[in-house]
Amino acid sequence: MGSEIQPADLGFFSTLVSAGSLSAAARELSITTAAVSKRLAQIEARAGLLLVNRTTRRRMSLTPEGELYLKHARRILSEIDDMAELLSGAKASPKGLLRVNATLGFGRRHVAPLVSKFVRAHPDVEVQLQLSVHPPAQNDDFDVSIRFGAPPETRVIAKHLGPNHRVLCASPAYIAKHGMPRTLEDLSRHNCIGLRQGDKGYGIWLLAHNRAEKNEAPLAVKIRGNLSTNDGEIAVNWALEGHGIILRAEWDVGRYLRSGRLVRVMPDFHVPDSDLYAVYPPRHQLVARVRDFVEFVAKEFSKQRHST
Repeated sequence: MGSEIQPADLGFFSTLVSAGSLSAAARELSITTAAVSKRLAQIEARAGLLLVNRTTRRRMSLTPEGELYLKHARRILSEIDDMAELLSGAKASPKGLLRVNATLGFGRRHVAPLVSKFVRAHPDVEVQLQLSVHPPAQNDDFDVSIRFGAPPETRVIAKHLGPNHRVLCASPAYIAKHGMPRTLEDLSRHNCIGLRQGDKGYGIWLLAHNRAEKNEAPLAVKIRGNLSTNDGEIAVNWALEGHGIILRAEWDVGRYLRSGRLVRVMPDFHVPDSDLYAVYPPRHQLVARVRDFVEFVAKEFSKQRHST
């Protein structure tokens, strides 16, 4: 099978899938839909496999073999771009495909606007942003992953982008009605808004007193409450509406704390930080589009922190 795959097929197939249909690919490639269909049939004949399930000219879906073909095609095309940039020198202008992963809420609110700003400055870069609940395993699916917490893998580069301080807070209306908790025991009796995300333990908040020794383990607090969600933005909105206390990153609640719509709860306690990192394979550190994007994101996050 491998000897029957032609290099030109990879770019065509990637373009076809990105377009989403035979007719859309025809418009993008400035050829007829019949020519696209014929080219696809030739690729499948050379591969000896059905790669695309054709429904209509407007819709199509990939077979499992098509998904595998696409994954490797994009990896190979990305490596070709990498090689071209490396051969042209480290100061080359960024161009080519950049695949970025980020977590759902943070990616939507903070990473997506930076991607927009980056491609406006670098129009030769094509960015594919995928948001997910879990940080992906380091593989060839993404060039850069923006994630919280240093990765367990040692074979990757993890650039520190900034701290991720998490705070307890609630609306002034909630505090006026229910009082301000002073101790962890007080907190366990308050209505706390639960957040179910990934594999993190639900219903337990880990808090440490500011006067605790550096290596002292945080204390576990079992929370209760009548509201929970897997979406951080919803949890913040519920807190703004006076439903209870939330534990969120300053990235998410900083503007509400500054405006007074939320107030800090139990500021003598802190939550162990899970800082923000850009993670990418070592072979990408000299690739202009990866290098420039990571540097750009780091500078933008730094500006945001110093402006607050």
